[in-house]
Amino acid sequence: MTAQSTNRRAISSVWPVVRVAAGNLLEAYDFQVFAYYAVAIGRAFFPSGNEYASLMFTFATFGAGFLMRPLGAIFLGAWIDHHGRRSGLLITLSLMAVGTFSIACTPGYATIGLLAPFLVLLGRLLQGVSAGVELGGVSVYLSEIATPGHKGFYTSWQSATQQLAVVCAALIGLLLHFKLSADQMDRWGWRIPLLAGCAIIPFLFRLRQSLEETPEFRQRKQRPSVQAVMRSVASHWPLVALGMMMTTMVTVSFYMITAYTPTFGSSVLHLGVAASLGVTLCVGISNFVWVPVMGAYSDRIGRRPLLLACTILTLLSAYPAMFWLVSAPSIARLLCVELWLSLMFGTYSGAMVVYMVEIMPVESRTASFSLAFTLATAVFGGFTPAACTWLIHITGNRAMPGAWLSAAAACGLIAVLSLPRLQESRQ
Repeated sequence: MTAQSTNRRAISSVWPVVRVAAGNLLEAYDFQVFAYYAVAIGRAFFPSGNEYASLMFTFATFGAGFLMRPLGAIFLGAWIDHHGRRSGLLITLSLMAVGTFSIACTPGYATIGLLAPFLVLLGRLLQGVSAGVELGGVSVYLSEIATPGHKGFYTSWQSATQQLAVVCAALIGLLLHFKLSADQMDRWGWRIPLLAGCAIIPFLFRLRQSLEETPEFRQRKQRPSVQAVMRSVASHWPLVALGMMMTTMVTVSFYMITAYTPTFGSSVLHLGVAASLGVTLCVGISNFVWVPVMGAYSDRIGRRPLLLACTILTLLSAYPAMFWLVSAPSIARLLCVELWLSLMFGTYSGAMVVYMVEIMPVESRTASFSLAFTLATAVFGGFTPAACTWLIHITGNRAMPGAWLSAAAACGLIAVLSLPRLQESRQ
């Protein structure tokens, strides 16, 4: 085989990954932006004389989008398992686009009153339905197009593109911080990142429309009906429940070290907006490096060793690390803690996503994966900013986010230990 033909083969295998994962970037980007500008969004749509109440309303709306994810996972996931991966990815991108546009363009409470928070909530719910199956659809697609022995590496790009979204959102936030005053950011500047997300939607549609159906799905002689997919999900509920517990670790850690960091650094530790966004930028870059590296490493040594090591280390270190940070807050300490947690997240995510795809029943792979993932996000991960804010408020202990993450790691550890026994009992 010539060097030229080898290069062509490499490019042909990489390009589908880029096309399918690029749409996943928009979903993560929009969720990050909403969390980054939670304070400004709260003042625009949820005005209150109490800043804590305003912020909690905003984070509750942020979390409400996650409550819709299980519906998207069940109904859209079953539809994708019956009709195909490609068409499902186009539907999820369409819903995400509508939700993003509605939030970016809705006038504030001062202009249209109660209609403003209602429209923002509606936009978040649409985003939630889309995101409910987006991650599962992308993960399954990448797994089914992977070359032999590289499923971990291919599938890891579902999570890796989310980290690019973190980097892009943080970079735009830093640029706006230096270009606009605090008053301008509060009044209209926070809309710019959302409008930037809207601007790339046509390009993402173009990329996804050029996708082909996965060979594995095309080769199936029988495709289960939507009702059959739902019955399969129901009959495998213990597997879905353990998948949800395993996913809790990755969703809580992701939203803590990315979406919550700007608010935690500026509002809780009083380290400044620019510094907190700078740390978030570094975390996004770190995540982007670790996720595919560890996905590829899991192809060599297996998934479970990495999952066990990360859950144990996170369980033991999350609260002590956070306590060390809040005892003498500084940018250096915040960066150290966040990068440590980033290593744990990247290693765990790189192995977990492909492991989840592999253990789910083939006939309901997208729906089962998506339901497990979205239940974890809806119950725990998506409400991480709100939960951390509430825990700090009622205890007065600024290290409580570490306890929240340790609890999530315990869920992941129990699931990883229990899954082999469940699989053996079903054989």
